[in-house]
Amino acid sequence: MTSPMEPSHDPAQGSSPSGGKSHVAGPGRIARKVASAVLIVLACILVPVSVLTVWVHDIALDTDRYVETMEPLASDPAIEEAAHNRIVRAVDVRVDAKQVTAELAAWLQSQGLPPRAAQAVKGLAPQLDAAVTGAADKVATRFVESDRFEKVWTTANRAAHTTVVHALTGEGRGAVGVKEGTVTLDVGAAVDRVKEELVDAGVTPAEKIPDVDKQMVLFQSDKLERMQGAAHALDVLGTWMPVLTVLIAAAGVLLAFRRRRALAKTALGAALACLIVAIGLVVARRYYLDHLPPQVQSEAAAAAVFDHLLHFLRVTLRTVIVLGVIVALGAYLVGPGGLARAVRATSERTADSAARWADTHGIHTGRAGTWTADYRRWLTIGVLLVLALLFALWNHPTALTVLLLVLVFLAVLALIALVAATGRRTQAAGPPAPAGHEAGR
Repeated sequence: MTSPMEPSHDPAQGSSPSGGKSHVAGPGRIARKVASAVLIVLACILVPVSVLTVWVHDIALDTDRYVETMEPLASDPAIEEAAHNRIVRAVDVRVDAKQVTAELAAWLQSQGLPPRAAQAVKGLAPQLDAAVTGAADKVATRFVESDRFEKVWTTANRAAHTTVVHALTGEGRGAVGVKEGTVTLDVGAAVDRVKEELVDAGVTPAEKIPDVDKQMVLFQSDKLERMQGAAHALDVLGTWMPVLTVLIAAAGVLLAFRRRRALAKTALGAALACLIVAIGLVVARRYYLDHLPPQVQSEAAAAAVFDHLLHFLRVTLRTVIVLGVIVALGAYLVGPGGLARAVRATSERTADSAARWADTHGIHTGRAGTWTADYRRWLTIGVLLVLALLFALWNHPTALTVLLLVLVFLAVLALIALVAATGRRTQAAGPPAPAGHEAGR
């Protein structure tokens, strides 16, 4: 059984009168095969590059998408701990406990307190220091675990929605700063809130906390400048790179003599390229965390930021991998392979059995069934094109999106097969005899 996508005879290959291959068609055939192979390989390489351009473009320029990506970090335990430690250091309340206890002991002694009791009061200086530090720690902990910190975090990230542009291009302003390969987040708003709470809690020395460095290091790499150049190029390409990649892949498949196989190879090649990039991200993450510089205050927080920042990229890579495998599988199932023929034959037998059951129960599709049987191939192609367009217009599709569309396609194929089977039975039975003919008998 020959697939309609793979003709048994290749018209591009001529034959000589003696039955041999035409020498005239030879060079053109070779050039076409080489061009097809080059375009397919180029498309496979450009697929992960296109994914990178979409990630850079969307995360950098889409405020809502960026906030959606970074918002969960506000409740991440690693981020909460890192923010807590940085805030506590920033609001470090210095109380001269020795002076305070000495003055208190002197006053109590002037009021008749025995000297030994006054000396004991002086010895409370360490406990006073610990109490003040504990108060600051409790206030900071309560703050970072509250909804107020999440609002501060979200507001800061929304105001600085071009954070990734800052990090990858070195340009821009906002709560996030980039300098000499270090990406920092200004937690000044959080520090000011904690200072207010300390004062409200009765820790009056907090009013005298001086302005200090309120930067929390999120990311640091001496290779950031190299990344900036590459990211700028990817951002410039923007939306056009995926379109260009699809056109190159389509040209490579159309130039191929065996287009079905070319489509399968293109899909698998694209999936393999994205798989390599996904593995590279895992290796890069491990390498980065193993070589964290001293400026990064928390490895867990750095890992959380890395994971959330690249979440969309990894989801897109997985989506392309799943899509590539499914397209390659579909291209195989419409081919002449033994397993493919067996699958198609089984589906046809199942549809015929269902049509016979429907016929015995008086269920008929009439003209709709015969029309479906006549135009089944075009109906299938139309459904496939509609679902492909839907996927192309889907906002940030995922692997689950691909699987959902595949299930819809299979369900529609089953319905078309069933209706076409009933139509074939109607055609086999022939048109009903005219009423006058029956009466003449």
